[in-house]
Amino acid sequence: MSGVNSTAAAAATPVAPSVPRQPGTLKRLLREPVAAISLVLAVLLVLAAVLAPLLAPTDPFDNNLSTAMAVPGTPGLPLGADGQGRDMITRMLYGLRATLVMGAASVLLGGAAGALVGFAAAFYRRLDGLLMRVMDVLLSFPAILFGLAIAAIFGPGIPAVILALSIATVPLMARIVRGSALVVMRQDYIEAARATGMSDARLILRHVAPNCLSPMFVFATLRFGQVILLGSALSFLGLGAQPPVAELGAMAAEGRTFLFFAPHVAVLPCVLIFVVVLTFNLLGDALRDALDPRLRV
Repeated sequence: MSGVNSTAAAAATPVAPSVPRQPGTLKRLLREPVAAISLVLAVLLVLAAVLAPLLAPTDPFDNNLSTAMAVPGTPGLPLGADGQGRDMITRMLYGLRATLVMGAASVLLGGAAGALVGFAAAFYRRLDGLLMRVMDVLLSFPAILFGLAIAAIFGPGIPAVILALSIATVPLMARIVRGSALVVMRQDYIEAARATGMSDARLILRHVAPNCLSPMFVFATLRFGQVILLGSALSFLGLGAQPPVAELGAMAAEGRTFLFFAPHVAVLPCVLIFVVVLTFNLLGDALRDALDPRLRV
C-alpha cells in the first residue's frame, strides 16, 4: 500500500518543464542566409589577405611599362594592370592586407583603451564626469581632422592613420563599455562579490568584463567597417600608405588619373573597399541579433 501511495505522490509531484537548449552563436549565425554569407565572405577576405604572398601571381612592386594600363582580360592579366604595369590582382591582394591590418590595429588599440576608460568611469564615480567630458571633447573632432593633425606631426603613413583612427575609436568604445558596466554593476551578485572583499580589478575581470563582451564585440565588428572606410579615405587624401606600398585607398587615388581611359585601375579597389565594408557591417548586425538574448528562440 505504501508503494502505491509513493507512486501516486510521485505522479502528483509537478515536474519542471525541460528547457530546450539554445543553439550557439555560430549556429544562429549560420541559420540566417545573410549572416552566413557575410561570415563566409569575412573569412575569405581575411584568408586572402593573410595568404597574399602565396596567392599573388607576381611581385607587387614589379613594374612592366609594356603592360601599363592593360585592360581586364589581357592574357596573363585577368584584372588588367595599373599605370606602372603592375598586376591588379597582386596589388589588390596586398592592398587588402594593408587595409585589413590598418583597420584591425585601429579597432584593437582604440577599443582596448576605450574599454579601460569605460570601466574606470563606471567603477570610480569620482572620475566619471572628468573622463566622459574628455571623451565628449574627442567625439567633437572628426577622424579626418585627427589624421591631418597626426600626419602633420609625424608625417603621412599607415602608422599615422592607425593612431588617428585609434584615438577616434576610444570615446565610442568608452561609452559602450561604461553603459554596459553600469547595468551589470546593479546586479545583486556584484554586491555579493563586493561583500566578500573582492578587489576592483578582480571584480572587473571576473564578473563585469565577461558580461560586457557581447556589446563590445558587436561594436568592434561594426566599427571595423567604419574604420576601413575612414582609413581608405585618409589614404586617398595622401595621409596613409605612400607609394609604392599597396593599399586600397591609395590605389584608388593613383587610379583617378587614368579614370577616363583606364577606369579599372580606380574602380576595382573601390569595389573591394565596398565589399569589405558591407561584409563587416552585415556581420556586425548579424552578431548583434545572435548575441541578443531577447531574440533567441
